[in-house]
Amino acid sequence: MTEFTTFALHIPDADLEPDPLDPSQILEGTPEVSGKVLWESEDGRRIRGIWQITPGVVTDTEADELFVVVSGRATIEVDGGPALTVGAGDLCVLREGDRTTWTVHETLRKAYEITLP
Repeated sequence: MTEFTTFALHIPDADLEPDPLDPSQILEGTPEVSGKVLWESEDGRRIRGIWQITPGVVTDTEADELFVVVSGRATIEVDGGPALTVGAGDLCVLREGDRTTWTVHETLRKAYEITLP
């Protein structure tokens, strides 16, 4: 879906597509990622969607992102910054370039908006 439209979606029931992790990102366990882009701006700089990860420990380099956790629980450790514990109902903001380690305790599903440079 790339055209901007008005819509509502029940996030817990949304069908997601597999989005395999780079094996070098996995530190522990066998986490699996899936997601769905719901909207992308014409210039590709803003993206809205749903993302899910199963339990495990992974690393990432973040984009400028705001997300709301719909279900699950994780601890996000930011290199040189805070350790954030997030769960259902929590809003989180990550800065572009943040290097993070995600410890996913329970399968986490979030709705997000990313802004790229």
